[in-house]
Amino acid sequence: MLSFALRTLRARWAAFVGSFVALALGVALLTVMGQALAASQNAPARAPERFAAAPVVIKGQDTLRVATPTGERTAPLTRPRPVPATTVAALRALGPVTEDRSFPVTAEGAPDDLVGHPWSTARFAPYRLSTGRPPEAAGEVVASGDWTTVGTRLRTSDGQLRVVGTADGPVRFENALFYTDAQAARLAPVSHQLVVETTDPAAVRAVVDDDVRVLTGDDRRLADADPDRDAEALTALNALFGTAGGVTAFVSVFVVASTFAFAVDRRRREFGLLRTVGATPGQIRRTVLTEALLIGALAAATGCALGAYTAPLLAELVVDGGLAPAWYAIGGHAEGATWPYHLAFWTGLSVALGGAVAASWRAGRTAPAQALREAAVDGRALTRGRLLCGTALLLTAVATLAYALLTDPGELLHRKTYISRPMLLITAVALLSPVLVRPLVPRLPGTTGLLVRANAVTGVRRTAAVAAPVLITVALAGSLLGATATLNEARAAEVSRRTTADLVLTPTGTALKAKDVERLRQLPDTIVSAVSSTAVYTVEDGVALVKSQARAADPALLAATVELPVTAGRLTDLDDDSIVVTEEWAHHRVGQRVRVWLGDGTPKTLRIAAVLATGTGDNGAYVTPANAGGAEVNQVDVRVRAGADKAAVAARLRAMDGVRVMDKAQWVRATYPETNRTTRLGVLLVLGVALLYTGISLANTLMMATADRRGDLTALRLAGATTAQILRLATTETLTVVTLGGLLGLLVTAVNLTGMTAALHLLSAPTPPVLPWPALAWTTTACALLATTTTLTSTALALRPGRT
Repeated sequence: MLSFALRTLRARWAAFVGSFVALALGVALLTVMGQALAASQNAPARAPERFAAAPVVIKGQDTLRVATPTGERTAPLTRPRPVPATTVAALRALGPVTEDRSFPVTAEGAPDDLVGHPWSTARFAPYRLSTGRPPEAAGEVVASGDWTTVGTRLRTSDGQLRVVGTADGPVRFENALFYTDAQAARLAPVSHQLVVETTDPAAVRAVVDDDVRVLTGDDRRLADADPDRDAEALTALNALFGTAGGVTAFVSVFVVASTFAFAVDRRRREFGLLRTVGATPGQIRRTVLTEALLIGALAAATGCALGAYTAPLLAELVVDGGLAPAWYAIGGHAEGATWPYHLAFWTGLSVALGGAVAASWRAGRTAPAQALREAAVDGRALTRGRLLCGTALLLTAVATLAYALLTDPGELLHRKTYISRPMLLITAVALLSPVLVRPLVPRLPGTTGLLVRANAVTGVRRTAAVAAPVLITVALAGSLLGATATLNEARAAEVSRRTTADLVLTPTGTALKAKDVERLRQLPDTIVSAVSSTAVYTVEDGVALVKSQARAADPALLAATVELPVTAGRLTDLDDDSIVVTEEWAHHRVGQRVRVWLGDGTPKTLRIAAVLATGTGDNGAYVTPANAGGAEVNQVDVRVRAGADKAAVAARLRAMDGVRVMDKAQWVRATYPETNRTTRLGVLLVLGVALLYTGISLANTLMMATADRRGDLTALRLAGATTAQILRLATTETLTVVTLGGLLGLLVTAVNLTGMTAALHLLSAPTPPVLPWPALAWTTTACALLATTTTLTSTALALRPGRT
C-alpha cells in the first residue's frame, strides 16, 4: 500500500502541490504562533527605572481588595489613594522624605507622552544634567532626552516655560519635564508616592499601615508609570496569535478537504479501474489516507523548519510596531521550548488526515463501472453526507444566533464572537454551494456565455471547488471589517443621541482645574455640566469583582445636557445616596440597594435611582460628584439658553486657555471609535492568511481542472476555435465562478451583520449594518486576478502543440 501510494504521488504530484503548500504554510504559521506564545510565558522581570537609585519608595494604596466566599478578589483602583499626611510626618522622623508628583504636560512641538515631575526626584533614576542647569523659577524646566535644547520656549496650558537644562537618564517609557518642587506641588497638589532615604526598610514598615505599600528592591518598578504594560501588551499579543492560529487551522482544513475532495472526484476512472482488477473499498480508502499521511508528514516537517526560520522576523515586526516590549524576542529566553513544534507538526498531520477522511470514504464507494465513464457531467450535485453536514451546520449557525439574541445579545458584540461565528456559516454555505450553482450562475449573452453557463452547471463540483476559497476570503473580509465598522457606527450614533449639549469642552491635559470649572459656571446664558470619568466596583454572584466605567455629574445639570436611554426610574432622582446603572448589572431594579466600591476604593451601599439600556456598553453608570472617588473634571457640557448667541458663547469659550471647544458634530467625530493597532494587525493577519490560502487553493484547483479538461480543449480546437477564443472562454468562465464565490461570501457577510444589527436593536443601540464595500471589492478583485492568472497560464500550457 505504501509503495503504491508513493508511485501515485510521483505520477500525480501536480494534483497534490496545493495541498502540500497549504499544509506547509499552515504548519509554519502554527509553529510561529506557538513560539510567539512560548516567548511570552517567561517574560523577564522589568527592573525599576524612575526609582532605581531610591532606597525605599512609599506608594499610596492602588489596589482594591475585597473578601468573597471563594477568597480575596483584587482590582486596580481607578484613583489611587494619596499617602496620608500622618504617615508622611512619621516617615520624616526616619530620614529625608521626597514627595513625587506626576502630571501630563501638553506643549506645542513636544512629544505626546510628556510628563512633569519635581526636580528633586530626578536623582533617584538617576538623571544627570547633560547641558544647562537645574530649574530655579516657576517658569523653568529641565527636559529629558534630546527632543529639545536649552533656551527653547514651550507654550503649555499652564503658561510659557523655558528649558534651562537637559538631562540623560535610564528611563525609556516617558519624556520628562522637571519643574521646581514648589511649582510641581502647585500643578499637582496631591502626592501618591514618595521616597524615604533610609537604610532600614523594617523601620519604615513599622510606622506605616495598610493604606500604603512599601517598595524596595525590584518591587520599586511598581512605582513607575503603568508597571503592568508588558503583561497587558503580551496578553493582547497572545489573543492576536491565538486568533490567527485558529483561523489558520480552520482555513487549512477547509482548503485541504476541498482539494482532496476535488482530486478524488477527478480520479473516479482510476479508482474504477482498481475496483475492476479486484481492489476492495477498504484498500481504496487506505490508499487515499496513505497518500494524505505522506503529504501531511512531509508538509508538516517542512512547515516546522519554515516556522523556525520566520519566527524571529515576526518578533522584530511586533516590536518595531510597538505591539510588544523591546525585550520581546523569539529564540532567546524561550529557547528550548519544543511544544510549539510538536503541536504544529501533529496538528498539520491531523489536518491532512482529517481533510482526506471524507474523500477516502467517497473513493472507497467508487463502482467498477466508473472505469468506463467518459462524460464530464457530474452525476450528483450533492452527496447525502455533504447535504446532511451542510444542513446541520446551517441549522446550528441559525440556532446559536437565535439563542444568543434571546439570552445575551451583548455576546454577539465581542471580538472573539464575531471572528469565530462566521466560520460556522462559511462552512455550511461551502458544503451546500453545489445546489446554489445553477440558480446563481447567470445566462450570459452569445455563444461564449452559453458555453460558460453549460460548463459551470455541468461541472458543479469543479465550480463549487473554485468558488469555495473565494467565498471564505470575501466572507471573512466582509464579516470582520463589517462587524468592526457596524460597531463603530453604533457607538458614534449612541454618542450623538446622548449628547444634547451645544458645546463640549475637554482639557488639553487630563483634567480641568477647579478654578477653570468655576469660571465656566459663571458664563452667562449657559447651563454648564461638569463631568468626571471614574469607576465603580461590584461583586457579582459572590465571586467576581467587576469594574464598571462611571461618570460623575450634578443630576440636575446632567439632565439638561445629555439624553440617556432610561428604561426605569428617573435621572433626576440621582443623589449622593444613589446610583444610575445599566441593564447589564446583575442587580438593576429601581429602589434596590447595591454594595459598591468607588474609584478610590471607598465602600458604599447605594440605592438604584434609574436604569439605562445596555447599548454598546458605553453608557456606563452615573453617580454624583460626591461619589466620584476623587476624580477630576475631564469634560464640560455646555447648553446655550434659548435666545442667546451660540457663536458668541463659543467665541468666549475658545478664548480660554487649557480647553478644547467642540460643537456636537465635532464632538461626535472626535469620539468616533478607532481600531487599535493590535486589533488592526489581527484582522490584517487573518485576512492575509485567508487570501494566501485562497491563492493556493485557486491555483491548485484550476490547474487540476484544466488538466482534466484537456479533451474539451482538443474538441474546441478541432471545431475551429482559436487560441484567443479558448483563452477568452476560460477566463470568462473563471471570472463567473469567482463572482459566484463573491456573491456567496456577500451572502454570509449580510447574514452575520444582520445578526449583529439585531443584537444592537435589542440593546437599544439601533444602527443599520455597514458593509465594507471597498474591502469587499479589493478582496474579490484580488481573487479574480489570482484565478485569471492561473487560468490563463494553465490553459496556455495545455494548448501548446503536442498537448491538445
